[in-house]
Amino acid sequence: MASPKPETLAAFEAAKGFMPVREGLALYEAAAEAASLGLPLLEVGTYCGRSTILLADAAREAGVSAITVDHHRGSEEQQPGWEYHDPTVVDPEVGLMDTLPTFRRTLHAAGLEEHVIAIVGRSPKVAAAWGGPLGLVFIDGGHTDEHATGDYEGWAPHVAPGGTLVIHDVFPDPADGGQAPYRIYLRALESGAFEEVSVTDSLRVLRRTGTGI
Repeated sequence: MASPKPETLAAFEAAKGFMPVREGLALYEAAAEAASLGLPLLEVGTYCGRSTILLADAAREAGVSAITVDHHRGSEEQQPGWEYHDPTVVDPEVGLMDTLPTFRRTLHAAGLEEHVIAIVGRSPKVAAAWGGPLGLVFIDGGHTDEHATGDYEGWAPHVAPGGTLVIHDVFPDPADGGQAPYRIYLRALESGAFEEVSVTDSLRVLRRTGTGI
């Protein structure tokens, strides 16, 4: 089982973010295997770069790039008055969230800047402009149906044959969390294009076995 370097895991644990270590280790294992295809690894939902550290380390080992897509203004649940709001990442000049500076500091501290391509923009617009195949797509963006569906429909078609689709915050029980990631997970399985590889708490790892989404 592939695992990150101790210094990478320490940087992951020190970074601002929400992914637990157990799920992070499962993500790293999936990324390390997917990187063997020789294609980039892409995540939707950078926030402050916690999971990006793991993708970047796996990409570095394989000689590929980790690409991360986010508008850096925060998702719905990170806005003022909501459960996951962090006032330390609000830009005082414009009064909006801006996680990009924190993300850049996170990558710098981990020594992984040169292995990451950060794209600042709205996921569906970036996906519409994207042209190449990807070894891995990790969906961890907004949790409304609109955003989760947009991420799935935008990026899942770019998963190469034999490539990996990872979806975070999949909660079959509504009491545990929002249902939008669970719905795109079910859609992926029902499409016949993906089969489940592993389940680690709320993290689901799927592999492309057919065409379509």
